[in-house]
Amino acid sequence: MRSHLLSILPLLLLPSAAPAADVDTDAIDKTVREAMKAWEVPGVAVVIVRGDDVLYLKGHGVRAIDGKDPVTPDTLFPLASCSKAFTTTAMAMLVDDGKMTWDDPVRKHLPSFHLGDALADRDVTLRDLVCHRTGLRGHDLLWYRSPWTPEETVRRAGLLPLDQPFRTRMQYQSTMFTAAGLAVSSAAGKPWDQFIRERILEPLDIKSVVFTTKDVEKVTDRASGHRRNRLGHPEAMPPYVFEHADPAGSAHASARDLGKWLQFQLGDGSHGTKRLVSAANLGETHTPQMVIRLEGFDKDLHTETTQMSYGMAWVLHDYRGEQVVSHGGIIDGIRVQLTMMPKKKIGIAVLCNLHRTYMNQALTNNLLDLFLGAPKKDWNAHVQAVVKKNEDEAAENVRKTLERRLHDTKPSRELAAYVGNYEHAAYGTVRVTLERGQLVWTWNRFGGPLEHFHYDTFVLHDEVMQEPFVQFVLDTDGKVNVMKVAGAMGVDFKRK
Repeated sequence: MRSHLLSILPLLLLPSAAPAADVDTDAIDKTVREAMKAWEVPGVAVVIVRGDDVLYLKGHGVRAIDGKDPVTPDTLFPLASCSKAFTTTAMAMLVDDGKMTWDDPVRKHLPSFHLGDALADRDVTLRDLVCHRTGLRGHDLLWYRSPWTPEETVRRAGLLPLDQPFRTRMQYQSTMFTAAGLAVSSAAGKPWDQFIRERILEPLDIKSVVFTTKDVEKVTDRASGHRRNRLGHPEAMPPYVFEHADPAGSAHASARDLGKWLQFQLGDGSHGTKRLVSAANLGETHTPQMVIRLEGFDKDLHTETTQMSYGMAWVLHDYRGEQVVSHGGIIDGIRVQLTMMPKKKIGIAVLCNLHRTYMNQALTNNLLDLFLGAPKKDWNAHVQAVVKKNEDEAAENVRKTLERRLHDTKPSRELAAYVGNYEHAAYGTVRVTLERGQLVWTWNRFGGPLEHFHYDTFVLHDEVMQEPFVQFVLDTDGKVNVMKVAGAMGVDFKRK
């Protein structure tokens, strides 16, 4: 398959992307091809802008690994968390309009909003929502493949206890961005996606952006997602379904239109002769709000970075002495990276159709080095080594956990005693049933068999939930009354 992919590279370089005379497009082509080969990525779209010029706009590879349709500059990709900057730019516009301020209490615009801590609930502002400092950790399973509307997801998040003290630590939290988008809707008097289209997309002549899967399916030129199979090679992955327009992550766009978006973000808030947002409030979204600690995996990955912080929908850091503003996005089968060097007015977007790959990071660094004239470094090899180290450490942790398994144990009660409905205020109901002599765990769109580990601890075999431990707790009468679910969920359910 690798030779098949390379046989059709490169694909399209459209006249509208005529490069500046000092840009070596052959070198960029080579850099992209090397990254695709190193990471076995089926398809990539890249756009590079500098000021008002589009230096590079090209599709490489295929939209789907089992097809021949090429990735083009107009191929539609889900942006996932790169959607968040549309929300904060909309907020900046509403601040200009006098309809909100960055430090408005959230409930001024969203009366139903709450947090599960009295101090945070009283003082939380719009700014807190969009720089990830409410004290609430990710809880991604509240929104990921969720049956709930954005409004209901926000309501449920308010029923969770905080994991860190309010405003003390940056914890990535997408549902808070959903709340910010609902505040935009309230202040603007119209749906979030309608405001984005009218105030941002149409003035910038950005034509491809859509917000729901229903609209994505009307587009022929769209990327298909892929993931690695058990042998480590790409295979098709079903697309993530966006039933609702979500301010935290449902925008889809092409490389061509992301070039326009990056040019706008690199500017002063105007487009042509028309001002869309003040330079001050657009700049506020690019201003550090919360420190991101460089440690562990992130420190190993960013060897040319000394400081990193989060703005409002953007990560701010240094790279080889240059200021960089960037953000990544990941959703089923797709990864996206947007990167800007404001002082050089350079913006880069890399979109690819392989799940959880770090190719985007490696390729972006190699492209930055080209424009900086930096000494050549094999970022593909470096990032792959860091990823492997991280994976090896995770595997070692699993091995140590398995070593602690106590064999020749059995559950405290007969399996039928564990059957029932278990409730949590935010997460709702988990059903535990007994089917063919085995316990089966079901919640929303997730579920699978429970394999006995030891005593009253089981392993939930659900790949997406990453096979968490499920521990049942008995009361003093020997009845099963609590179910602790580890992993991303990390909460306790009480038996009804």
